[in-house]
Amino acid sequence: MKAQLESIRSAALSAIAAAGTGTELEAVRVQYLGKKGELTAVLKQMGKLSPEERPIMGQMANEVRAALESAIESQGAVLAEKALADKLAAETLDVTIPGKQAEIGHKHPMYTALDGFKEIFINMGFEIIDGPEVEESDYNFTKLNTPDDHPAREWSDTFYLDEDSRILLRTQTSPMQIRAIEEHGVPIRMISPGRVYRKDEVDATHSPMFHQIEGLVVDKGITMADLKGTLNAVIREIYGAGTQTRFRPHHFPFTEPSCEVDIQCHKCGGKGCPTCKGEGWIEVLGAGMVHPKVLRNCGVDPDEYSGFAFGFGLERMAMGQFKISDLRLIFENDIRFLEQF
Repeated sequence: MKAQLESIRSAALSAIAAAGTGTELEAVRVQYLGKKGELTAVLKQMGKLSPEERPIMGQMANEVRAALESAIESQGAVLAEKALADKLAAETLDVTIPGKQAEIGHKHPMYTALDGFKEIFINMGFEIIDGPEVEESDYNFTKLNTPDDHPAREWSDTFYLDEDSRILLRTQTSPMQIRAIEEHGVPIRMISPGRVYRKDEVDATHSPMFHQIEGLVVDKGITMADLKGTLNAVIREIYGAGTQTRFRPHHFPFTEPSCEVDIQCHKCGGKGCPTCKGEGWIEVLGAGMVHPKVLRNCGVDPDEYSGFAFGFGLERMAMGQFKISDLRLIFENDIRFLEQF
């Protein structure tokens, strides 16, 4: 047994000294000092020795164990120091090298346009009101004087969320006009920007999801002249004093009289191009005087109060402001496109 212990000591110390990593060192420890290690196996034979030999062999076995544990600890410290030195060498930072400039993002062109509109309307005394995108058909259609057989109520035009056609993704932010009057009363001057949803085919000027800004003014003595003056002031503030506008008669169930407002195509200057579909003009908003039935639906006397309402697509306004030829570019998130703004 004495020869076995000496052999284990010699072989183990050599293996410990040769271990080049912590993993190799741990393998040596398990080989000799583990539960099934070589030194443990020798100690299990102590019961076969005579009473006189046991103390001598036990003392020698303890000395071997202590020597191996001490060697393992020392070699572990050496390997840890070496690993730290290698890591520091690999991760050395040259503080004399100029740093890399962090790239700072900026607002999306559409939200730049939105913030510009908000500032204009706030300066004109308007309040900004937000509301739910999941809306009741009562607010989206009925209280806005939209009849039951109106095409906008069809499943082919609107995203309904229930089989009874009562809950839907709002097709406009006009419902907030009703909610605002019910909550705040009149007189009122407000805009409501937000996402709206319609089953439109995607093309250069249409998307099934887009952003809209609805506006409402209700007070005593409001006329169509106030509507035209307000919208012309906003459009020319955005596009410049020389911007050409066109008001065309139209029909909306919630306004009477109604109109649509166009701006001269920013791409071709009115000559006709794919962006304006050859017409020279781009429709940007619908507007009109608030229908008396809508005022009555909100508990407002139309004989005492009048008002105007308008709504325009934010993406189309951004297209004109930044000379963007295709609405789809706004949603594609192509960094090469966005970096231009």
